[in-house]
Amino acid sequence: MRQTQFMHSNTFHWALAVAGMFAIFVIVLFGFIYWKSDDYLIARSDRMIATQLNFIAGLSSERRLDAIDQHLKQDSRGVQYAGLFDAEGRRTAGNLEQFPPGLKMNDFVQGVSVMRTLPAGREMHLIRAIARRLPDGNALVIGREVDEAKEISHVVGQALALGLLPAFCLCLLAGAWLSMRAQRRVEEVNQRVQRIIAGDLRERLPHRNVDEPFSKLAAIVNGMLDEMETMIHALAGVGNDIAHDLRTPLTRARLALERGRSNAATLEQLQTVTDKAIANIDQSLAIITALLRLAEIENSRRSAGFGDVPLHEMLREVCDIYEPIAENKNVNLRVEVRRRCNVRGDRDLLFEAVANLVDNAVKFTPEGGKVELELLRGDGETVLRVTDTGCGINEEERDAVLRRFYRSDKMRNTPGVGLGLNLVAAIVKLHGFRLAIHPGSGGRVEIICPDRQ
Repeated sequence: MRQTQFMHSNTFHWALAVAGMFAIFVIVLFGFIYWKSDDYLIARSDRMIATQLNFIAGLSSERRLDAIDQHLKQDSRGVQYAGLFDAEGRRTAGNLEQFPPGLKMNDFVQGVSVMRTLPAGREMHLIRAIARRLPDGNALVIGREVDEAKEISHVVGQALALGLLPAFCLCLLAGAWLSMRAQRRVEEVNQRVQRIIAGDLRERLPHRNVDEPFSKLAAIVNGMLDEMETMIHALAGVGNDIAHDLRTPLTRARLALERGRSNAATLEQLQTVTDKAIANIDQSLAIITALLRLAEIENSRRSAGFGDVPLHEMLREVCDIYEPIAENKNVNLRVEVRRRCNVRGDRDLLFEAVANLVDNAVKFTPEGGKVELELLRGDGETVLRVTDTGCGINEEERDAVLRRFYRSDKMRNTPGVGLGLNLVAAIVKLHGFRLAIHPGSGGRVEIICPDRQ
C-alpha cells in the first residue's frame, strides 16, 4: 500500500503531466521536421525533373533518343521515368507505356499515377512528372518517384519510437522517484512532529545546509522550536520563581500583622507594624506589576506606534531625573552626547529601558563613584552605553542576570525584584536591537541599534 501511495501524490501527477506534454512536444517537433523535409525533397526533385526536361528537349531529334536511353540506364535505383510520344500518343522511346492520364502540357511538375511493368508484374506508381510539346509535334515526359519522402517517414517513425518511449519512461521514473523521496521526507517530518507533540522538546526537523526550499523551511521551523523550547523552559521556572519571591514579602507582612495584633500596646506601635506590612505588600505588588509589564512587552508584535526617537534628548531627560538620586548618594552622573542620533522605535519603552540601566548603575555604584551615559556612532549602528564604577558583572553571571528574579549574592541586600535587566532585554528584542553586557570590574552595558536599511 505504501509503495503505491506515490502514484496518488501531486509530485507524480505533475511528473506525469510534464511527461505527457514532453511527448506531445516531441511528436509535434518530429512532425514538423518530417513535413519540412518532405517539402524540401519534393521541391528539390521537381527542380531536377525540370532541369532534365529542359536538357533533353534542347537536343536534336537523333540525340534526344540517346539522351533518354542514357538517362534511364544511369538509374540504378529504378526511380526515373521518361517517355517520348508522337502526335497520336504512341510511345517512341522511354519506359512509360502510355502518356500519363491527367498530365497537362504546361511545364509544371505534377503528381500523377503511372503503370509500370516489372518482372513481378504490372504495378501502379505515384510519381512527380512534367510534360512538354516539342516543336516537331512529339510530347516529352520526364518523371521521378519521390521515394526519399517514404524513407524519411520511416526514419522519423523509428526515431520517434526509439527516442520518445525511453524519454517518456524516464520522466515517469523521475516523477516516481521524486514523489517517493518527498513522501519519505514528509513521513520523517510527521514522525518527528509527533514526538514533539508527545513532549520531546529537543526533537528537530531534518534539514541540510543546501539551497533548497524544504531545508530552508525546516531551518526556520527549527529556529521557532528553539525559541518555543526556551520559552517553555522559562515558563516552567517562572511559577517557582514567582512563588519564591512573593512568599518572602507576604510572609513578612503576615508575621508583622500577627505580631502587631498580639503585641501592639499603643497606636504608634500598631502604625509601625502596619507600615512594615504595607511595605512588604508594596514589594509584592511591584513584582506583579513588573511581571505584567514584561508579559505586555513580550506579547506585543505591533510596530505601528513606532516613530523617530531622538536618543540625545532622551538621555538628557533620564539624566535629569536620576541626577538628584545620584547626588544624594554622592555619585557623579553625567551624559556625553557627541552627535545627534535618531532611531525608530517606541519612545516610552526605550526611555524605560535606559532608565532601568541608569537605576541599576546608580544603585550598585558605591559613594564617590561615577556613572556615565554615552551616545556613539559606529559602523552602521548607534551605540547607547551606560558605564559605572560599581562591582560589575562576572563572566559567569553575564547570561544569568537576564533571567527573571535572578539576584546574585552581592545584590541580596540591595532593594529590587530581579526583573530590571530582563525587562530591558525584552524591550531591546522588541525593537530588533542588541543588548551587550561587558564583564569585568565596573559595569558596562550597551544597547546597539543597527541602522535600518
